[in-house]
Amino acid sequence: MFPRTRVLSLIALLALTGCDDETPRVKPKDHAEGLYVKGTAEYLQGHFEAALASFDAMKQIAPDDPRLPAARGELYLSMGRLTDAAAEFQAALELEPKRSTNWSRLGFIQAQLGQVEEAQSSLRKALSLFPQDFNALESLGDLDLKKGDHDSAVRHFTLASSAAPSPEQKSALVMRALDVLSSQERYPELLAAAQKAVDDGIHTAEVLATLGDALVRAGNLTEAANAYRDAASRAPRDPTLWELVGEIKTKLDKPGDAISAYKESLRVKDRAIVHVALARIYLGMKDSSAAKEELAAALESVSGQDIREMRELASLLATMDRKPDALRILSTLSAEQDHAKDTELHVATARLASELKDTGILQAACARATAADASLKKCP
Repeated sequence: MFPRTRVLSLIALLALTGCDDETPRVKPKDHAEGLYVKGTAEYLQGHFEAALASFDAMKQIAPDDPRLPAARGELYLSMGRLTDAAAEFQAALELEPKRSTNWSRLGFIQAQLGQVEEAQSSLRKALSLFPQDFNALESLGDLDLKKGDHDSAVRHFTLASSAAPSPEQKSALVMRALDVLSSQERYPELLAAAQKAVDDGIHTAEVLATLGDALVRAGNLTEAANAYRDAASRAPRDPTLWELVGEIKTKLDKPGDAISAYKESLRVKDRAIVHVALARIYLGMKDSSAAKEELAAALESVSGQDIREMRELASLLATMDRKPDALRILSTLSAEQDHAKDTELHVATARLASELKDTGILQAACARATAADASLKKCP
C-alpha cells in the first residue's frame, strides 16, 4: 500500500496548527499531506482506527485527493470491512480510472464477496492497463479454481509468478501452479513445470523438493537426489531432505553416499528413523558393530509419536534378533485407537506374535485386523 521507508517531516507540521498568529500558518495542502503521511504510518503500525481518523481529517481538507479513497480502501480491507473497501476503491476509480491497482484491488474484493463476474471484469480491466499485475493474475487463478478450470488456474498462477517482483513471491506463485497439477495427478506436466521453474531461476527449497518428487515418480533417481540435495542447501533446518537423498543413494546401491547424506540429516536433527536406515546399511555391509551402535542411537532418540518411525524400529529390532522388543512396540501400536483401521499393522503384529507363540497378542491383533477389514480371509 504505502512504502515503509517514507518518513517525512510533514507530520511535524500538524503540531503547528494551533499556534498563535506570530507563528507561520501551515498551508492546507501541507496539512493534508502531513495527515496522509501520519495515517500511512499508523496503518503500517497496525493502528487502524487511528489511521482512519487521520484519513477522515485529511478528507475534510482535501476531499478530491485521488490517493485518499485508495488508502481508505486498503485500510478497510485490512480491517475485514470488505463492503466498505469496495466502495472506497469504486470512489478511487472515479478519480483515477486508469490506475490498474485500483481495478486489481476492487476485483480481489469482489471475488471475496462472491461477485464472480464483476471480479473477473475488474481484474481483466487491471490487466488491460498493466499486464504484469501479478496480484490480478493470482486473483484470476483463484477464480479459475472455484470454477474448476484447472488449466486456466495453472496458466494464471504461472503468469503471476513470472510477473512477481521478488524471488519469494515468484516461488509462492509457481508453487500454486504446481500444487494444482499435483492435485490433479498430472505428473508429466508437473515435472515439466517444476523443471522450467528451476531453469528460470526459481531455486527455493519448495520448488526444488517438488522437482525431486516429480523426478522420483518419473524414475530419474539420480536427478531427484541432486534436486533434494539442492533443496537441502536452501532449507538448512529441514532434516527430511537429506534423508530423501540417503534413501535414493541406498536404492542406487551407493552406501557411502547414503551414509554421508544420512549423517547430514542427523546434523540437522537427531531422529530414530535415520539411525534405523544407517543400521540397515551397516548390516548390508556386514558391519554388525556399527549397526548395533545405530540401533542404540535409534532407541535413545525415538520420539514415540511417529508410527512410521516406530514400525521401522520394530522391523530393525526383529532383524537384529530382538523380536520380543519388536513385538512390544507393534502390539502397543496395534492397540491404539488411532490405528484401528490399519489392517497391515494388525496382521504384522499377529504374524510376529504367532512366531513368538504369544497367543494373547495373536488373538487380539487378529480380532482388530478382522474388524478393520471384514474381507480378510486369514490372520496371520
